[in-house]
Amino acid sequence: MTNIFLADDQALVRGGFRALLESESGFEVVGEAATGRAALDGVRLTRPDVVLMDIRMPDGDGLWATAAITSDPSLAHTHVVMVTTFELDDYVAEAIRAGASGFLVKDTEPVELIRAVRVVAAGDALLSPGVTRRLLARMAAGLKEAPHTEQLALLTEREREVLALVGRGLSNDEIAAELFLSPLTAKTHVSRMMSKLGARDRVHLVVTAYETGLVRPGWN
Repeated sequence: MTNIFLADDQALVRGGFRALLESESGFEVVGEAATGRAALDGVRLTRPDVVLMDIRMPDGDGLWATAAITSDPSLAHTHVVMVTTFELDDYVAEAIRAGASGFLVKDTEPVELIRAVRVVAAGDALLSPGVTRRLLARMAAGLKEAPHTEQLALLTEREREVLALVGRGLSNDEIAAELFLSPLTAKTHVSRMMSKLGARDRVHLVVTAYETGLVRPGWN
């Protein structure tokens, strides 16, 4: 069973999400909140697998609540998907920095919302390709001339190769083919890097690849 918490200041939106999600087998909505602070309290109480979090809410917005959730070690298994009407790069970048595992706009098709919950609950990351490209280009453009290479010291040479390929958007199967590895070995490398770097999911590995200079804007 995948437990889901809904955080949005509009009751109608929460009701729509609840009806949609609970119509799916294996989903249960365990709580709701209309403010950022109430969302944080509710998540700490219910410990859901996935939080659908609005960005603009009173009494602590969704970005603040997300950062509080993802920095709490007791909530390490809880993943946050930002759901908003504002598909703005600044919000996306802030959401990822706050620890969000995905970003969706409210007019997303129902089937895509359900898929997003399943993907994030499985520990993967969710961002649309267009949003991802703009986000990474923006973050990379804002880096200082000296990349944050200290994180690379934690990785083996092979792990650095894998991280660079993750940063270029390759799947585990594609990484395996590129480096002549088995898909299981590629997956193991990715999992070990996430542990070493304290990354919650694949999105944060991609960000690290840019921040350390392993990947630059425009690389394919």
